[in-house]
Amino acid sequence: MEKKEVMIVTGAGQLSMAIARRMGYGKKIVMGDKNINNAKAIAEIMNHAGFDVEPVEMDLSSRESILAFIAKATEYGEIKMLVNGAGVSPSQAPIDVIFKVDLYGTAVLLEEVGKVIAEGGAGITISSQSGHRMPQLSAEADEQLAITPTEELLKLEILQPENIKDTLHAYQMAKRCNEKRVMAEAVKWGARGARINSISPGIIVTPLAIDEFNGPRGDFYKNMFAKCPAGRPGTADEVANVAELLMSDKAAFITGADFLIDGGATASYFYGPLKPEA
Repeated sequence: MEKKEVMIVTGAGQLSMAIARRMGYGKKIVMGDKNINNAKAIAEIMNHAGFDVEPVEMDLSSRESILAFIAKATEYGEIKMLVNGAGVSPSQAPIDVIFKVDLYGTAVLLEEVGKVIAEGGAGITISSQSGHRMPQLSAEADEQLAITPTEELLKLEILQPENIKDTLHAYQMAKRCNEKRVMAEAVKWGARGARINSISPGIIVTPLAIDEFNGPRGDFYKNMFAKCPAGRPGTADEVANVAELLMSDKAAFITGADFLIDGGATASYFYGPLKPEA
């Protein structure tokens, strides 16, 4: 089998596909999702557009599944790119699942891909504006989220049920952890000549967002994009615009960073009409 540069993608959704279409041409794309039918659907669309996509069943909450996914990808060649778009939202899952997938699973994925990423490689993980909206944690808590060994992460005191108010709070903590984990992993990836960054989207129209619009916080989210400076939700292609930069040679000096793409919603939350007192 001829070896290719490999892009691994988790979460067979609109964001993952938009980024993969920008950067995956000429590469073997290994597309992982817990629901194999989702991965097959995206693979079919992209393969019919000239890409080379292999759908794989992969559960981000399982280290064993992540390792098997990476092993499958390396059969095709060196892993040059990572796009992590897998996750669950506050309306889709209970607190423990949010932590197991969005927090623990992302940490394991970044760690394990970082052990095999090729020189010159680049990765993107999708975080969320929610991590920016939560009050700042202490320096000690941030460090715990950044460098605690992955198998001990869910044992941290700040993540115990009595310290988590609801699923939104759990999601915010998970996304804050994503940002801190990217910073810590960037140091390790750098030793291999590779880069890793995160993107924190706001309201982007995807099936997940539509779940939120129809969920218990639907009015909150609709109000958010109506009152943000952009006055609308974003699109997956707008997130891909930034991912394309970050995964290209033009971003050779950018690593360990998080990029907020939310139409100004977070700015409005702190200093505009979305401010809670307003």
